[in-house]
Amino acid sequence: MRILSKKIIMVTLFSLFTSLFASPIGYAQTILKCGTSTQPSHIYNQAVEYFAKLVADRSKGEIEVQLFPASQLGSERDMVEGLQLGSLEMTLTSTGPLGNFVPQIKLFNLPFLFKDRESCYKVLDGPIGADIAALFNKVGIRSLGWYENGFRNITNSKRPIEKPEDMNGLKIRVMEDDVFILTMKSLGASPLPMAFGELYTALEQKTVDAQENPLAVIHSSRFFEVQKYLAMTGHFYSPALLLISEIAWQRLTPEQQGILADAATQARDYERKISMEADQTLEAELKKEGMQVSHPDKAPFVKAVAPVYENPSVVKAIGGGDPTEGQRLIDAVQQAAR
Repeated sequence: MRILSKKIIMVTLFSLFTSLFASPIGYAQTILKCGTSTQPSHIYNQAVEYFAKLVADRSKGEIEVQLFPASQLGSERDMVEGLQLGSLEMTLTSTGPLGNFVPQIKLFNLPFLFKDRESCYKVLDGPIGADIAALFNKVGIRSLGWYENGFRNITNSKRPIEKPEDMNGLKIRVMEDDVFILTMKSLGASPLPMAFGELYTALEQKTVDAQENPLAVIHSSRFFEVQKYLAMTGHFYSPALLLISEIAWQRLTPEQQGILADAATQARDYERKISMEADQTLEAELKKEGMQVSHPDKAPFVKAVAPVYENPSVVKAIGGGDPTEGQRLIDAVQQAAR
């Protein structure tokens, strides 16, 4: 057998190398890691994958967004802290832990604040949503847009829920936010704040009896395996935010920043569309999986949670420490959402 000379080997390797760099995709010069807490099939991850494709196409492969779902990079709070430190570039997260960074975000955690998606988008995409999103700049984070998790519903392993009294004594996991805790207490339940990544095991081991989430989360996380009853309460509308570390943002050129901003808006619209479609189909899918579904009258639930709106600490937090401003924001959203 003929032995190739070192020169031929070097030329061959060089040719292979240059052909790879000359390919349409090439190698990304900038890699942005994006973490989520949800399972790979969830709408969050579909949206990030769509966003990543848009960014790769428009940057001609110079920017690569890498997705890390299912809390691979930590809890939602861990990931947001990572943005501040610059150890993580991006996350798509619920508002649950965000009140620890921007207290005004609690405004959108109020129960039964929105009656439908149209009123949600009117507020989130308007001046109120823009002003609150801009507050993240002060804590080393930048918002790229309001996405959504959808309207949240209650599941449990104990009994059907038709009225607030059916919530009495249920140990229910909630996000790490005092508005969620107060809401469940007002309904008679016993709330336990818990990171989402721990939830399935807690339900399986009966550490908690119940949880509340949009249908897309209930289905993709297979909670129907450990929860029998689903109540379509729609008690919270759960927005989400696509966030990027300000450290990572400042490393980008103005052109690259524009690419990310435009792609984020397009991915937001895509994510909202598939979220709405999921709500239209997943109730039937969960019934097929054996869940017993109820549609309670919401009026008694709305009445039961009314004290949350009057809680001084909540109103003060929403106003960034000013209760007068907090009440103004609540009134403004309720007016705009009509």
